Amino acid sequence: MVGNNVSHSNRKTKRKFYPNLFVKTFYVPEEDGYVTLKVSAAAIRNIDKKGIYACLKDAEKSGLIKL
Repeated sequence: MVGNNVSHSNRKTKRKFYPNLFVKTFYVPEEDGYVTLKVSAAAIRNIDKKGIYACLKDAEKSGLIKL
């Protein structure tokens, strides 16, 4: 996504908005192993809420990953 930096004098210069990504390792007890994912901060909150296995199943169902 792109936008503008707006200075105090109201000059506008182009900038980019990057997603808030982290490389994170999760333990999956159903698989008895670890999985390393590059996830956003919102995805980490979603994994904390629903659980890693449920999120992996949802991602597989939507075609994002293959288990």
